[in-house]
Amino acid sequence: MRTGIVLLLLLALAASPASANPSAPPVDPELRAELKQAIARADSFQDRFDAEVWLLDMSTRMTPYIRDEQQRLRLLRLVHQAATRAGLKPDLVLAVMHVESLFDPYALSYVGAQGVMQVMPFWKAEIGRPDDNLIDLATNLQYGCAILKFYLDKENGNLRRALARYNGSLGSNRYPDKVLDYWYSYWYVTP
Repeated sequence: MRTGIVLLLLLALAASPASANPSAPPVDPELRAELKQAIARADSFQDRFDAEVWLLDMSTRMTPYIRDEQQRLRLLRLVHQAATRAGLKPDLVLAVMHVESLFDPYALSYVGAQGVMQVMPFWKAEIGRPDDNLIDLATNLQYGCAILKFYLDKENGNLRRALARYNGSLGSNRYPDKVLDYWYSYWYVTP
């Protein structure tokens, strides 16, 4: 069902007003413009079609959490870029963000973790960049993705253990189970 909706929206986006299918839902011109800009700036995709499909699909899924189209598309571009650079699946990173902060870039935990990926401030000192702003979306995603990839490598690809390490709860399956549930329920993209 979701694939059909995505394809229908892509067709509507690509169609010119003169040749638009009268039975297709109208695409908001502002959304069309935002998608075009996001696709043009999306440098981490193999090609334009991959960018269109992924951005539109994830944007549709994310609408209940972030209403503003510009914010949603900017976040998705940054997620795809940071995840791809780190060698992670962008949809997995979305699941981590969903669990960690519900996509709130200003999230602050009671232990001091900050931003969409809830990065602990001690990481700034660990890498010698004490002036980095973990509330900055791009910075937070770079840190979070690098940390998750480090733990995934350390655990020889064992995602459950890597997620538990990321959360600081190694030995418990509660956090990994929640991330995996959100990943498969909301964000997973079939290869």
